[in-house]
Amino acid sequence: MIHPQAIIEPGAVIGKNVSIGPWTYIASNVVIGDNCEISSHVVINGPSRIGKGNRIFQFASIGEDCQDIKYAGEPTELIIGDNNIFRESCTVHRGTIQDNSITQIGSNNLFMAYTHVAHDCIVGSHCIFANNASIAGHVHVGDHAIIGGMVGVHQFCHIGAHSFIAGNALILKDVPAYVMASGQPAKPFGLNSEGLKRRGFDKETILTIKRAYKVLYRQGLSVEEALSAINEMPVQSPELQAFCNSIKESNRGIIR
Repeated sequence: MIHPQAIIEPGAVIGKNVSIGPWTYIASNVVIGDNCEISSHVVINGPSRIGKGNRIFQFASIGEDCQDIKYAGEPTELIIGDNNIFRESCTVHRGTIQDNSITQIGSNNLFMAYTHVAHDCIVGSHCIFANNASIAGHVHVGDHAIIGGMVGVHQFCHIGAHSFIAGNALILKDVPAYVMASGQPAKPFGLNSEGLKRRGFDKETILTIKRAYKVLYRQGLSVEEALSAINEMPVQSPELQAFCNSIKESNRGIIR
């Protein structure tokens, strides 16, 4: 399963049933879980911990030093969950000591060709990054988010769970959970209702979130006023609370 022309440094830990193609390099401080498929011409540096069942395609660079000019070789880490797909020429960098020293990716994500995950990012699970989507340092991406092709996300922004970012968008502020965003700079364009239906949200829950969206974006209220009005809505739910939390926890401010 490991090609004789692959270079695996002493100390690297390779799980069971892992395939590694020719001319791939794996550093000594890398751990790779069971049942991973690593194509040819891949570079994996570390410290990096990669879970089970991941597929990494040719020319991907995983766990490399970050591009932050403040980085001075400190020991930082990349942690990747299970069953992710990294297509051709993806780049994923380790963290910095200016944050928590860790870049972290969950499970069951798809990173299409030429996508970039910068230092100290935290990406949830079940996300899709379309071709050439790039997130700058310290960005957080919630579960089930979809980031379209050629999207650029400014450092420290938060992309809420179940949100949808249209292709070529420029994200300069936080995107609340469930919201669709488009434009340069991006603005809100309604709820990702179709995505919520596909993920099993019932009609009443989606309707409640839509009402909250209209309070936030259609009534001319400040964020604080809108949150107060949403909290007084007669129907409350955990899903609605997640929408409110993604707004309350914003440090950069939300797209308006």
